[in-house]
Amino acid sequence: MKTMIHTIKEINERKDILPNHTLGYQIFDTCFSISKTVESTFVFLTGQEEYKPNFRNSSGKYLAGIIGSGGSSLSVASSRILEVYYMSQVGYTSSSSILSDHFRFPTFYRTIPSDKIQTEAMVNLIKHFGWVWVGAIAADDDYGKYGIKSFKEKLERSNLCVAFSETIPKVYSNEKMQKAINAVKSSTAKVVVLYATDIDLRPFVLEVVHHNITDRTWIASEAWITSALIAKPEYFPYFGGTIGFAIPRSVIPGLKEFLYDVHPSKDPNDVLTIEFWQTAFNCTWPNSSVPYNVDYRGNMTGKEDRFYAMSDRLCTGEEKLEDLKNTYLDTSQLRITNNVKQAVYLLAHALDRLSRCDVPQPDVKCSQIPNFDPFELMIYIMRMEFTTHDGRKIELDRSGDVKNGYYDILNWQMDDAGEIAFVKFGEYKFTSSKYELVLSKNSTLFWNTESSELPDSFCTKLCPPGTRKGIRQGKPTCCFDCIPCADGYVSEKPGQRECDPCSEDDWSNAEKSKCVPKLVEFLSYEEALGFTLVILSIFGALVVMAVTVVYVIHRHTPLVKANDRELSFFIQMSLVITVLSSMLFIGKPCNWSCMARQVTLALGFCLCLSSILGKTISLFFAYRISKSKTRLISMHPIFRKLIVLICVVGEIGVCTAYLVLEPPRMFKNIEPQNVKIIFECNEGSIEFLYSIFGFNVLLALLCFLTTFVARQLPDNYYEGKCITFGMLVFFIVWISFVPAYLSTKGKFKVAVEIFAILASSYGLLGCVFLPKCFIILLRPKRNTDETVGGRVPTLDKSIQLTSASVSSELNNTAESIVLDE
Repeated sequence: MKTMIHTIKEINERKDILPNHTLGYQIFDTCFSISKTVESTFVFLTGQEEYKPNFRNSSGKYLAGIIGSGGSSLSVASSRILEVYYMSQVGYTSSSSILSDHFRFPTFYRTIPSDKIQTEAMVNLIKHFGWVWVGAIAADDDYGKYGIKSFKEKLERSNLCVAFSETIPKVYSNEKMQKAINAVKSSTAKVVVLYATDIDLRPFVLEVVHHNITDRTWIASEAWITSALIAKPEYFPYFGGTIGFAIPRSVIPGLKEFLYDVHPSKDPNDVLTIEFWQTAFNCTWPNSSVPYNVDYRGNMTGKEDRFYAMSDRLCTGEEKLEDLKNTYLDTSQLRITNNVKQAVYLLAHALDRLSRCDVPQPDVKCSQIPNFDPFELMIYIMRMEFTTHDGRKIELDRSGDVKNGYYDILNWQMDDAGEIAFVKFGEYKFTSSKYELVLSKNSTLFWNTESSELPDSFCTKLCPPGTRKGIRQGKPTCCFDCIPCADGYVSEKPGQRECDPCSEDDWSNAEKSKCVPKLVEFLSYEEALGFTLVILSIFGALVVMAVTVVYVIHRHTPLVKANDRELSFFIQMSLVITVLSSMLFIGKPCNWSCMARQVTLALGFCLCLSSILGKTISLFFAYRISKSKTRLISMHPIFRKLIVLICVVGEIGVCTAYLVLEPPRMFKNIEPQNVKIIFECNEGSIEFLYSIFGFNVLLALLCFLTTFVARQLPDNYYEGKCITFGMLVFFIVWISFVPAYLSTKGKFKVAVEIFAILASSYGLLGCVFLPKCFIILLRPKRNTDETVGGRVPTLDKSIQLTSASVSSELNNTAESIVLDE
């Protein structure tokens, strides 16, 4: 009230605002009740006790506008009446978001930000400190209900949760109060938002003290964050560390001196000054019936009494205000007070523009003071812009709210004098399109916790990396179970709702907290299995070459010359190719190795089996000759070479078409839910592959059949039986290979194929050549024409023939074989 008076006097002394007019005022006390507010509003409108609007006060002066009421509920009540008459009303502390509805409250304007901004600021502050589980308590009025409603909506949109929401009754109710207290005590939420005025909050504060509720962090609205009624040292153990938003404070020039310039003797009819003086100094002013003390006291019975008393000590008038320590003389926290000054200036600037006919739009006609209708002043107010004494720009939007500004963010701390200090540690700046939370990095906050550290407030602790949130049916989203991520999925950040899948080349680690490169699998030279197979391949090649050396050295001996030694050399060369081709299967596959290994293997076996087929056909004819008594034309040696040539050339043709049309390629086998990347070869056309190896199988089958038929050929050296056993080994190995190959994966699949290659190669080497090498090297006496080509009895006594002798003859002559009778 004193600030409003001071501001009006200041404006009247200025020459740039309303130079030809003088502002006056009339003050009514709402007593913080809606009924008294409505009564005062009618008195304002009528100018007398009769409730008939004439827009003039009791002195007959014209009513231009109204400043107030103090609280949101009071402003709502008065605004519903004033809007009927289009009477402008400017609020300085009514922040409820409901008043932003300009359709319902078209004449209401304010110099305090709307609660929709404050609730946005609260949610951003809660998010900044990482709190997710927050309680809410509001006063049972328009300010509390609409403020907490807006807060809860914004909190839920940010995926945060309200642990509980209770109201503080306007008329004390022990049942309702205990319900709110029990909600605070029983909840795991350590952070509680209190949306109420200091007068409504006082009974709740006393209950908190009575129940000794500590270890809570309270978030205060602007209505009580700097209230001297709540910010008392005796409440600090319970409310210390409170953080909240406050209207920016300001220094009002000349206000402190104006506040000190008050004395009952200056105006004997000023009952407010007399009441203040009596209350401040606990005395009674002479010849005055004004009660000296007005005190609201909330007690545990829920009754609120207003006590009036008269002091026996008379005031002398010599009392000094400088000796007092109370909120009246404390100009360090001029926050709402500064809003009062701005509200007065808002009306003054609007009246000034109206008086100057500074129309905001072309279709507005000029008006004169005092002959103007109330709604005409509204046009100037809603487009008002002006700069305050401290340099701030005040601008209203179409809803009557300020477009830009900021809140101070305060923290309750105890100073050295044992008083509560409101320590500023940040600001919340806002414009019509931007919100910004700015916190000081150098400020030290006080937290009312046992450890004095930032409190946690959660229903369920944040899920660690490697887990995801699992919803609990019927519970808020902040109450959840932490479920481990599945294989191949990770959650790198705490509190993720879903696990993220890893890429094709990655896999989840054991903790499911990070994607790591998958293990690359192929049969490597460095590992024991690969190294062993390489040794076996090299050893096999060396053995074959050793056999070749023996054959070359003893190439003129009967045993080597028997049954076409050139074909023997072809077989040895093909075995070297096959055993060494197995090394192409080892190591990291690439396109050239994928194309080379199957083709090399197929050609090696084709050369080997076609050469064996040439041998077995000779044995087959020799056996048929031994059974026949007719003259047969022998097979010339060149035909056996032609068999080999035709088979190999045909195989080369098919392999060439295979490599040109659909060649094998290296690819990464990435199966779902597989921790490994298997480097292997995509064989391309399966039809071509079947054709290549199917031809080899056909050759092997012909070799086996011809040698099986000729296995009983009489001879000192049973080559037919050796080849038969070799082909049996060959078939057994490859028949066993198929199911083993199909049942394995990865590098072991390749190892099975290499084993089959080496086993079949070793089988042919051991069965076909090792018996001959044994005779050549260890039993040289048996390597003679008589032994190798010796005659043995036959079924027909007139036949003197062996397979070796037949082979020897066929190698040295093209003549017909004569069967002597």
